[in-house]
Amino acid sequence: MRPCEMSLAAAADAIHAGELSPVELVDSVLDRIEQVEPHLHAYVTVTAEQARRSAREAADAAAADRLLGPLHGIPMGLKDMIDVAGAATTASSRVRAGHRAAADSTVAARLRAAGAILVGKTHTHEFAYGLTTPQTRNAWRRDRVAGGSSGGSAVAVAAGAAVFALGTDTGGSIRVPAALNGVVGLKPTYGLVPRHGVTSLSWSLDHVGPITRTVEDAALVLSALTGHDPRDPASVAVPVTDYRPSADTDLAGVRVGIPRNYYFERVEPGVETAVRNAIGRLGTLGARLVDVEIPMTRYVQATQWGLMVPEAAAYHEETLRTVPDRYQDDVRILLEAGELMSTGDYLRAQRSRTLMRQEWARMLEKVDVIAAPTAPMTAVRAGEESSTWPDGTIEGVSDAYVRLSSPANITGAPSLTVPVGHDATGLPIGMQLLGRPFGESMLLRVGHAYEQTRPARALAPVG
Repeated sequence: MRPCEMSLAAAADAIHAGELSPVELVDSVLDRIEQVEPHLHAYVTVTAEQARRSAREAADAAAADRLLGPLHGIPMGLKDMIDVAGAATTASSRVRAGHRAAADSTVAARLRAAGAILVGKTHTHEFAYGLTTPQTRNAWRRDRVAGGSSGGSAVAVAAGAAVFALGTDTGGSIRVPAALNGVVGLKPTYGLVPRHGVTSLSWSLDHVGPITRTVEDAALVLSALTGHDPRDPASVAVPVTDYRPSADTDLAGVRVGIPRNYYFERVEPGVETAVRNAIGRLGTLGARLVDVEIPMTRYVQATQWGLMVPEAAAYHEETLRTVPDRYQDDVRILLEAGELMSTGDYLRAQRSRTLMRQEWARMLEKVDVIAAPTAPMTAVRAGEESSTWPDGTIEGVSDAYVRLSSPANITGAPSLTVPVGHDATGLPIGMQLLGRPFGESMLLRVGHAYEQTRPARALAPVG
């Protein structure tokens, strides 16, 4: 096995045992980037020389027994919404031409302090305002969308062009591309991971989180990211936690909620079958499967867009007026639409969110996690704008992808997506686990237990 194929946890163990050098690992990942990047376009920029210097420093520190923890010497990609001192944060937009970050974002600084090594900035749908990331290709099939808006991060991890990456998630932008590329994605509880130095799409819905190859890897990254930061008004002070799950796969006593409504409606048959099979496997591990009714489902789409669209328009107000031609058409139209929304509409969306949070809290008193599809369909063909369901409903691709992921953004609840198989054409399928606020440990426990029942996953074929 090449070093670039190793999970974060396996690479960390090898580095700590002196069996793998950070230099070997970084060189392997950079070689992999050189091999696959012409086909996938996951990266805005690759910081190869800087990464090699950092790898030599990490190797020297390891030789002197000065390891910084499990992320020491581990190559990562950061979504190009996340500031790194001296580097551009382009948000994959011409609006940011010439931009350079003056300082590290909180998450970049914490990962640097933990010993992680940046190999590049990954592509996003422009300003994270979309669910396809059109400039990046799916790691499993190049004629399919990568998912978005953290498409570059998910593709890099799936292809072995990063051991882990960070994404941002406003309506599903970590979980959707992770699911479509067969990797793990975690949207933490709102406020758990600080967003200082991260370009905003919608401040009341934005989250930052890891994309990894395994659930254990996600736990290791999350442990390095959490902690209060007063520079983010939403940041919450919580006890320092080691999120790494135990090896125990026994889920006896864990109540897994199975939605009777919403999450299995207008879902591809292959996706439903794979997710229900995965839920059955949780049952064989001892979990108690409990039917649940998802509350206020008719208001999900209106609430998501009612919050996101005006907040995004407010953030972009100045540049939308001064340089509108620098935006891609799809994003510019959404931003202009946001300026037409009334204050009353926004306040009604906020009220709906408050009620939805209350109802979800009541529902989650009855179960420990909810298991459901991450996305209703696998990766569509690039350029495909809508899907027609058997009942005749025509749904836009972005609306379809955000439909099952946005409730966790509206409520702020944590959500973890794990791969659960492939459809008949070989494209990956994801199952999301949703939990109580600050219940990441339970999600990671359940996800890790499920993962142990499946064979180890290889890199995407980059076909």
